[in-house]
Amino acid sequence: MVIIATFENSIFIELAISRLEQSGIKNDKILAAPLDKRTEQRQLFDTIHRADGFSLFDLSAILGTCFMLLGVIYGYTFKWGPIIWGIIGAVSGLLVGFIIKMLMIKKDQNGTKNITAEIVLMVRCEEHQIEKIENILWDNNALGFTTIIDA
Repeated sequence: MVIIATFENSIFIELAISRLEQSGIKNDKILAAPLDKRTEQRQLFDTIHRADGFSLFDLSAILGTCFMLLGVIYGYTFKWGPIIWGIIGAVSGLLVGFIIKMLMIKKDQNGTKNITAEIVLMVRCEEHQIEKIENILWDNNALGFTTIIDA
């Protein structure tokens, strides 16, 4: 059986490996492999061939629709009429939504820390050792865990 777990790059991976060795798992049955991080910046605009599931224009569309509706409703009482005020509301809503989304992206890139899997730990073991190994890995802050049965 093979147990695979992911960890952040911290002292906990070393503690997990040493506890695994102390519990009887031989050193040649343990493999820790660090993952390379992406070096280039994430693209903001999706193409037809690549999309990351993050929409830059969803808030813009929502605010553009809301502001356009308000512009049309209140445009009946204003001087230029509902059509012009609807266009003004739509454009201003689109711009406000786009600016808010861009500020949210900049904040995520600069300030907050995202938990990412940086090290993959693979342990080859017997079936009766799985529960003990699983407890060791969870006690040392593993991010994820899976068991693969050898064929």
